[in-house]
Amino acid sequence: MKCVIFDMDGVIIDSEPIHVKLEKELLEESGGDYSKINHKDFMGTTDVHFWSTLKKQFNIKLSVEDLINKKRKRFLENLDQVPLVDNVLDFMKTLRNIGCKLGLASSNNEKAVEAVRNKFGLSEYIDVFINGESVTRGKPHPEIFLTTAKYLGLKPEECLVIEDTRNGVRAAKAAGMKCVGFKNKNSGEQDLSEADLIISSYKNLDIEDLKKMFK
Repeated sequence: MKCVIFDMDGVIIDSEPIHVKLEKELLEESGGDYSKINHKDFMGTTDVHFWSTLKKQFNIKLSVEDLINKKRKRFLENLDQVPLVDNVLDFMKTLRNIGCKLGLASSNNEKAVEAVRNKFGLSEYIDVFINGESVTRGKPHPEIFLTTAKYLGLKPEECLVIEDTRNGVRAAKAAGMKCVGFKNKNSGEQDLSEADLIISSYKNLDIEDLKKMFK
C-alpha cells in the first residue's frame, strides 16, 4: 500500500446534508419536485450529470450551466456549516507517518475543492488534488482515480481508495484499486458491498488490516 486516495464529500468533509439542502432549494425554485428523485443514485457523479438529468425530467427553463453555477455559489457561501468527518485528520497523519502518499479525488468542482483544501489545511497531508473538472468522465467511470494515481506516479494496484458511495466504490474497483467503503450515515443507504472492507469510523481503523489487502 503506497497510497491512499480519499473521496472528499462524505469521506473527508461531512457535506452531504448541505448538498441535499441546497439542491432541494434550487430544484424547487426552478419548478422541480425533489421528492420525485432518488438523491443517492446521483451521489459521486458530476454536477453536469445531476442537473442535465433533472432539467430534462422537470423541463426546467434555466440552463444546466446556470443551475450548476447557482449551486456551486451557494455551496461556497455555506461552507462554514460543513465540518470535517470525525478523526479523518488523525488518520491522515498516521498514514503520512508510515510513508503513504495521499491523494484526493472528488467529483466536486475545482473552486469547491480549493476552498475545502484551504479551510482545513489539507495541503499539509495530501499530495495531489484532482477535481471533477480535471476529467471528462465521472464516477462510476474509473478515470478520476486513474488520473490521481498517474499524478502520484503509482500503479493502480498500489493504491487504496476510500469512498462513501456506490458509484465511487465501483469507480475504484474498475480502476483496479483496493477500496474501503466508508459508511457515512449522512450519505444515505449506499450499497458498498463491492468494497474490500466497510467501516463506519476512522477511529478504530487498523492500518495493518489495510496492509493485509496488498499481500
